[in-house]
Amino acid sequence: MSKRLSKEELESDPLIENYNRAVSFYQTNRTAITSIAIALIVVIGGTIGWNYYTAQQENEAQSLLSIAESYYMRGEYEAALYGDDFELTYGFEQIADEYSGTNAGNMANYYASVSSYELGDIGNALEFIQEFDVPEGILGVGPLSFHANLLLENENYDAAAEKYIEAAQWDQNDMTTPLNLYKAAQAYYEADNYDRAEELTSRIIEEYPNSNQLVEAQKLRGMIAANN
Repeated sequence: MSKRLSKEELESDPLIENYNRAVSFYQTNRTAITSIAIALIVVIGGTIGWNYYTAQQENEAQSLLSIAESYYMRGEYEAALYGDDFELTYGFEQIADEYSGTNAGNMANYYASVSSYELGDIGNALEFIQEFDVPEGILGVGPLSFHANLLLENENYDAAAEKYIEAAQWDQNDMTTPLNLYKAAQAYYEADNYDRAEELTSRIIEEYPNSNQLVEAQKLRGMIAANN
């Protein structure tokens, strides 16, 4: 037969002691604990509701984006960008604004940038591309290089060169890396920054001797030498 614990022993038992502390804490803070419990229920319910809402937003944005894409693919850049009032369609600009938290809304920023560029509005194109969240890996190289192209069009040569370098390093490979390094070297050359241009052409020649940019890099290095 097991020995019964005395009151003193019960009170000194760690498990019971912690339980008593918990009960005492609850009695003292009953109102606050009840409020926290209610808040947790609201948070959990809100999370479920938010997930449903974001999924619904994504679906709506994807549906609207596909319609705008159809204008884009036909080369109707103004309708793609601003929508068609007669057809009551959304354009990339409106999708990017109203569905900014979705993947489709993010993609709309990129489409809007390209559409603006096609319409000759470099400033607007730059605004949209700056809002675009660049994807990881090879898929991000094109948008970064396009961003650099816009900066180059704006004669912002140093910034363009830096963006080309970012594109070159985003997903290093034997195709896009030497191409973007060469474009960066060209931009630095236009900015009269011959040291940086020479550094990049040398890197292409040494690290990417089999690339399509090898001959062009050698020519550019010769032009740099003639200017120094």
